[in-house]
Amino acid sequence: MGLIGIKNVKIVDGTGGPSYLGDVLIDGEEISGVLPTNSLHYLEDEEDVMIIDGSGRVLTPGFIDTHSHSDLEILEDPYLEPKIRQGITSEILGQDGISMAPLPKEFIYDWQRNISGLDGSSKNISWEYETIDNYLKMIEDSQSCSNSGYLIPHGNVRLQVLGFEEEDPTPIEIQEMKEIVRDGMESGCLGLSSGLIYIPCAYSKEEELVELCKVVADYDGVFVVHQRSEAGQILKSMDEIIRIGLKSGVKIHFSHFKICGKRNWKLLNKVLGKLDLAKAKGVQVSFDMYPYTAGSTMLSAILPPWMHVGGTYDMLKRLNDYGIRRMLRKELKKNYTKWDNFVSFAGMEGIYITNVGSAANENVIGLNLVELGKMKKMNPFEATFDLLIDEKNEVGMIDYYGYEEHLKTFIKREEMNGCTDGLLGGKPHPRAYGAFPKIIHKYVNEEQVITLEEAIHKFCGKPAQLFGLKGRGIIKDGYFADLLLIDELKIKDKGTYLNPKQFPEGIEMVMVNGAIVFDGHNNYKTSSGKVLRRHS
Repeated sequence: MGLIGIKNVKIVDGTGGPSYLGDVLIDGEEISGVLPTNSLHYLEDEEDVMIIDGSGRVLTPGFIDTHSHSDLEILEDPYLEPKIRQGITSEILGQDGISMAPLPKEFIYDWQRNISGLDGSSKNISWEYETIDNYLKMIEDSQSCSNSGYLIPHGNVRLQVLGFEEEDPTPIEIQEMKEIVRDGMESGCLGLSSGLIYIPCAYSKEEELVELCKVVADYDGVFVVHQRSEAGQILKSMDEIIRIGLKSGVKIHFSHFKICGKRNWKLLNKVLGKLDLAKAKGVQVSFDMYPYTAGSTMLSAILPPWMHVGGTYDMLKRLNDYGIRRMLRKELKKNYTKWDNFVSFAGMEGIYITNVGSAANENVIGLNLVELGKMKKMNPFEATFDLLIDEKNEVGMIDYYGYEEHLKTFIKREEMNGCTDGLLGGKPHPRAYGAFPKIIHKYVNEEQVITLEEAIHKFCGKPAQLFGLKGRGIIKDGYFADLLLIDELKIKDKGTYLNPKQFPEGIEMVMVNGAIVFDGHNNYKTSSGKVLRRHS
């Protein structure tokens, strides 16, 4: 690969510092020079040099999606166009404590059903990789266009030692789990994730998480957590996570930070106070978020934790029991529960179906659960239970929970960085196509909540530093050439909840490790991506 020069460009370098005009030279995978404007004129007649005129454009580092669900999709579609086209050059997989690896062979079938609502399903790959290291090698062999880092999923670790059982581990079993975590960190994982509303993570106690996080802290890794409550119990939930940070010494990173449900919005100041208190106590705390007031996850997340004991097969078996269905209807109608009740904070009318696993039910995609009931001419709860059974749990949803003013408040916090939390199947949440451009368009350009320099730092330099992505996230000599050329005035997300699969405007070039993968018009499906192992 010859030299690539980008001249006369406004550089926003990812550090948070002021922008400046300059030229940038790329040699192979790396940035070989960040130079004053008009420094590249001597190369313009060289045959093996590509010169790109960036006049009137902004050069930024590639965006880092710190909460991604491309874990399976990256093996089937190495280009990941929805991510590339919104400027994402690196993704952090293994989120919410339930992901691809480690995966004991005896649990493959049940685990596929357990994660299908988040990551989809596939018969096109071999699921017999077993270990994290083998899974990461599969990503490397897939010749992906973008970079991928991986978090050790707590649920997979628990699965390997305890299966789907709701029980406390013995000291010996805790030690087994710690060794699995240590092996994952030795393989280059960036930290540990947990989704404390998902099975089997939800069965864990604080003491278990502290012990596992001690191992992660030994490697200067991060504990990335979907906390037990983002609604009525959020303050208690945050206290638990902060205690884990204090007791283990691990860095805490809250996933998709939010306050769910109108009745809980009044807790904003107390929630922010918890962040301040954590820092005052010496806990390094951060969070990511997407700029929307609706979320997205698997539809079975609306069910209480006891429904999931034993795994997907047992959950579906319970859903077939009329007596249990009657109990469920009563519990789901309660406004106050110890677990996060999506029906309570979003309402049946605020939960929409985004994807299903079979063609037989594709006609329900885009309906809310009330509309689903009307289509099926039955109670919406019963229609929902039937759908989960028919699709063997492979159903995704969007849920409306949030408050616009909270988004602005969170975006301004120094702990915040951007993410998509993008589920890619069916009719996805628009964040999968436009989360990062939306922040620039709406909260930088239109509403001036933060500056462009602050936004790019939150998208690039900040997450790279937090997750130990050496040589990434900043435009600097010797750093990898993950770069974007954007029109800062035209950049705009276009996807909507009704029509989400629309690529944004204003991103005119995407480069991954020195290779152009999108030029504003054409996709170039190079194999330029890397697996980002910690400190590699």
